[in-house]
Amino acid sequence: EYYTSLDGILYNKNKTKLVCYPAGKNQSSFVIPSDVIIIGDGAFAGCNSLTSITIPTSVTSIGISAFSSCSLLTNITIPDKVTSIGDRTFSDCSSLVNITIPDGVTSIGAFVFLRCSSLISITIPESVTTIGDNAFYDCKSLKTVYYSGTEEQKEKLNIATGNDCFKNAKWVYNSSGKEN
Repeated sequence: EYYTSLDGILYNKNKTKLVCYPAGKNQSSFVIPSDVIIIGDGAFAGCNSLTSITIPTSVTSIGISAFSSCSLLTNITIPDKVTSIGDRTFSDCSSLVNITIPDGVTSIGAFVFLRCSSLISITIPESVTTIGDNAFYDCKSLKTVYYSGTEEQKEKLNIATGNDCFKNAKWVYNSSGKEN
């Protein structure tokens, strides 16, 4: 009555919310259907076979821990309509190498990239004003932050505690990250 399953993947009845992608599926890539506008809390948590997830432009909301512990995930797209990245979204995605945060995102939640040990670069738009507690905790490989704003704008960022890896990376200002 309230849910539907398509190829073993659980959605709400009208397929606008992806509720759960089974951790036991052995696909290496997945393209989220274009009807989906919400990725639920923990929807892909622990999906260790996935190396690539394509998120359609229709998605406006990504839930807490949506992709946590996807240890082989190396490629993911975040659509432009997303305005915040919730707590623990990519925590323990130990194969994620680089990521681009789209323009329009204003906050990055707590523990978002916790223990993303392979993350070497991230592109942040100037629209981001808040970085949550431990968002980049134990991201020891993080070398470069590409930031579309100026050094003066960076100084106004509200960066919470536990983000030394992020703060101490090399910052490239007025950058879209495309030069990396």
